[in-house]
Amino acid sequence: MDLIKAKELVVAAKEKMQKAIDYLEAEMLLVRAGKANPAIFQNVMIDYYGTATPLPQVSSITTPDAKTILIQPWDKSMIAPIEKAIMAANLGFTPQNNGEQIRINVPALTEERRKDLVKQIRAESEQARVSIRAARRDGVEQAKKLQKEGLPEDVAKDAEAELQKLTDNFNKKADELLEKKEKEIMTV
Repeated sequence: MDLIKAKELVVAAKEKMQKAIDYLEAEMLLVRAGKANPAIFQNVMIDYYGTATPLPQVSSITTPDAKTILIQPWDKSMIAPIEKAIMAANLGFTPQNNGEQIRINVPALTEERRKDLVKQIRAESEQARVSIRAARRDGVEQAKKLQKEGLPEDVAKDAEAELQKLTDNFNKKADELLEKKEKEIMTV
């Protein structure tokens, strides 16, 4: 019974840590690295007949080449609202439409903008590490609480050691994601 509770708190902490990594991966997808990437439009909301709807749900977003994004709305009357939403999202793009689709030329990043993006992803990475440490801290506190309620000390210590190992692994994943994205951003 006690062993099950200790395993449950380790599993719960692992799930929280995985969520932090998943969130970090999603946030890094949204940071453009000078290449056309349809994922940067995931959070652009369009007023679709009175309902705020994500851009990918009202159009097809493709990248015909590394510097161009093509947005083809399924409803041609949505071209103006889509252009307006892209401008309002402040992504640094100027959409151009031909009445049927919207073309976006992705400008090359300046050195200053690259450094800003690196700062941004470092902050996101640190936030993920803070979440990972918080999950470990919560797990350790629960283990100590269970120990006071009768959990054997060695089982509590094993759970704490497992939590530390998980924390180290997830922090390493966060560092690897950061390193990979930083390299991607700084590559001209």
